[in-house]
Amino acid sequence: MDFGLSFCSNILCHSDRFCGAKFYCVKNSAGNNFEVFVVKFEHFIARRYLFAKHKINFITIISYLSITGITIGVAALIVVLSVFNGFSNLVTSYLISFDPHIRIEAVSEAAQKELPQLQTSLAKESLQYVTPYVKGKIVVVNGNLNQVVELKGIDFTDEKVTENFEGKMLLGDILPQQSTGTSEILIGAYLADRMQAAIGDTLSIISPSSVEKAIASFSLPKIYKVVIKGIFLSNNNEYDASLIFCPLPEAQNILSYKNSLQGIEIKLVDEQDAFPLKEKLQARLSDEFIVSTWYDFHKDLYSVMNIERWVAYALLMMIIAVAVFNILGSLSMSVLEKRRDIGILKVKGATEASIKKIFLLQGFYVGIIGTLAGFALGLLVYYLQTTYKLYPLNPLEYKIDAIPMNLRLTDFFAVGGASILLSTFAALLPAKKASEINPVEAIKWE
Repeated sequence: MDFGLSFCSNILCHSDRFCGAKFYCVKNSAGNNFEVFVVKFEHFIARRYLFAKHKINFITIISYLSITGITIGVAALIVVLSVFNGFSNLVTSYLISFDPHIRIEAVSEAAQKELPQLQTSLAKESLQYVTPYVKGKIVVVNGNLNQVVELKGIDFTDEKVTENFEGKMLLGDILPQQSTGTSEILIGAYLADRMQAAIGDTLSIISPSSVEKAIASFSLPKIYKVVIKGIFLSNNNEYDASLIFCPLPEAQNILSYKNSLQGIEIKLVDEQDAFPLKEKLQARLSDEFIVSTWYDFHKDLYSVMNIERWVAYALLMMIIAVAVFNILGSLSMSVLEKRRDIGILKVKGATEASIKKIFLLQGFYVGIIGTLAGFALGLLVYYLQTTYKLYPLNPLEYKIDAIPMNLRLTDFFAVGGASILLSTFAALLPAKKASEINPVEAIKWE
């Protein structure tokens, strides 16, 4: 009866190094001999080499340094990626607090005529709000100062729409739901500073459409007078420096939209639902509509942040790579030290594949131990930072009181998987050398 790796129990236990493994005893075909084989003996020997009590030597020190290096590298990666996640979530929260989750823009007059019906249809679904808008470039003038900015008209009669401005009004108030008879606007804080404008000041607005009409009629362009009702600070420098809000009817008049709309903006309960909803809307609408999500509005920003994240990942993986070289060195010396043991195993019937597996498992175990220890250290740093704010920030300068951190399960898989794979890969060369050892020469010269 052949079990691939079989040998007599009295020979197996001849070396106390192998005793304690799990054996099964079976009868051979003659019924009077017993053959013994070890269950997963490669794991047993690999663990014995790593965890058995023995004197501290150079190989042991290198093994400990390997585990320490992997621990530090994994912990550093978890902490840094968590910080990137924290800042990414912070930026997203700032942006979507002022942006819609989905914007549907009509690119033709025919599509614009369909917007009211589309708005009515979407309003029946379980969405936070669906609101129309128009926007366009204008020139705003205050005395000798002028600036090209974007004017956006929204429905201030919808309370859910005006909730976006709550907590963001630096000075003044949100525009009233009912018209006061005066053309009032909300202006960004940085734009107000550039224009040297304050609450109650009157600004002049010139639109491109009024300039076109003036050129066609050889007259002066029509100038619209507006009064600053409030100054907002949205935490988005681009908006704060170049955006003006006004009621939808006035924006339609200034931008010459008459009673038509430019598009529809949608706010959802969960911003992550924007992506499947975008796919549904794109399948439903014609090519004369452009459907964008909050991610699309700032795609360049998110792309840069993603590149920075992967660069940091690659650089910090170098720490683990150094530890992996230590694994290569320690296992190579271990092969030389264990030549006699390897020879005995081969004499007893161990195959080259089994010998190779023993040393691969050692690299695997080192990777597992270092990775788990790194996870624990990274989680400890995360707990201390989120609970006790080990690295505080000045909220007046950075708008947050501490470095934000956010853990993601995918990061643990990416870091842990790479760490364990590299550790196992580092054991390939020593494992190959061990499997090629001649058992006769190994035992003869020991």
